[in-house]
Amino acid sequence: MEFLDHSSESAPALPVLTVSELNRMARRALESQLPLLWVEGEVSNFTRAASGHWYFSLKDATAQVRCVMFRGRNQFADFTPANGDHVEIRALPSLYEARGEFQLGAEAIRRAGAGRLYEAFLKLKAKLDAEGLFDPAKKRALPRFPRCLGIVTSPQAAALHDVLTALARRMPGLPVILYPTPVQGAGAGALIAAAIRTAGERAECDVLLVCRGGGSLEDLWAFNDEAVARAIAASPMPVVSGIGHETDFTLADFAADLRAPTPTAAAELASPVRTELLLQLEQRARQLQHHLGRTQQTEMQRLDYLARRLVHPAEQLRRRQSDLNQLSQRLRHASGARLAAEQLRTARLSQRLVTPRHVIQREQQRLDALGLRALRAVQGGFGQRQLNLARLASSLTHLNPDGVLARGYSIVQLENGAVVQDSATLRAGDRLGIRFHRGQARARVESTRED
Repeated sequence: MEFLDHSSESAPALPVLTVSELNRMARRALESQLPLLWVEGEVSNFTRAASGHWYFSLKDATAQVRCVMFRGRNQFADFTPANGDHVEIRALPSLYEARGEFQLGAEAIRRAGAGRLYEAFLKLKAKLDAEGLFDPAKKRALPRFPRCLGIVTSPQAAALHDVLTALARRMPGLPVILYPTPVQGAGAGALIAAAIRTAGERAECDVLLVCRGGGSLEDLWAFNDEAVARAIAASPMPVVSGIGHETDFTLADFAADLRAPTPTAAAELASPVRTELLLQLEQRARQLQHHLGRTQQTEMQRLDYLARRLVHPAEQLRRRQSDLNQLSQRLRHASGARLAAEQLRTARLSQRLVTPRHVIQREQQRLDALGLRALRAVQGGFGQRQLNLARLASSLTHLNPDGVLARGYSIVQLENGAVVQDSATLRAGDRLGIRFHRGQARARVESTRED
């Protein structure tokens, strides 16, 4: 019996693939058709390789799938899963070519239910934010030197020990008041809010710390309670939140006036450092001492300068008396010199002054000379000489001032002896001398008038 293969006649020949090529094609098909997705299941067969990669299976009641989470991804996980943990992973479906096994390449992992909690967190956060509960403008500054710190946490929490240790290191002796409350479990949110309100009502501290150690989203969920956020926002004192680790964010962090990445950091933000304050105090004291020293030196120099300028009243009187004596001597000398000069001037003027008596004497002398000449003329030529004598006698009679004065006229003279001939040369107040035929008088000009 003969068998014939007619497939090559009716259809084109299919390529022959190697196993590696087949697995590669399958991997590419899976990665291109199935997107990045979240998968929920129970962890089993968990193994941490020496390279740091995680290998485990994710299963449910009827199926399971192999999973791998490489070290570059699992180092950002909040926890290390264990067999039996119910988790959710964000993964990309793929195929491990070496063994041809279907697997999920996990990029993120969280405990089961965290996704729903996160959605609830975002929804409540948006609501409170719309109300202005997280408004940055409402944030209050912390006091620089708090007199007392309040702590809202569990007495058994490691966070309390961390906070007290940090405070003892930074500011020993700072009073601390604990407002105890559970920080995890059912009803913890309401109790935390009540503790915050109690601290506000008592008003015993300046700053309130709300803190808790790290944990999963479920462990920290009490601090996402709406009542806690509202209690923090309504607190009459500034609130510092220190909840979980640096990557953990809760609604309490957004409502607080200041968020710290850890409880220890919250204590550091709320308290000053005693050693730094002492150092600053020493620096300020040195600066003040230096300033006071410079000020003292300046004032001492100023005092010396003023002391040199300051003169005792007795010395001032002595100096004034000496100045007065010098001025008195100068005045007497000046007065004496002026008096001598005026006397000399008066004498010179007196020598130059020609009085009527002198005129008369001079005329008398001239008359005598003329008489002698007349006598000689008479003797030499009596007739002619007699005529000349008669003429000259007549002239003399007219020139004789006494003759004029005898007729009722007078001679007005200035103080310097000059004869006044024109009233325009006089001024009111001028002193005058008036000569009469018999005697003289002194007068003062009251006014003048032209003819």
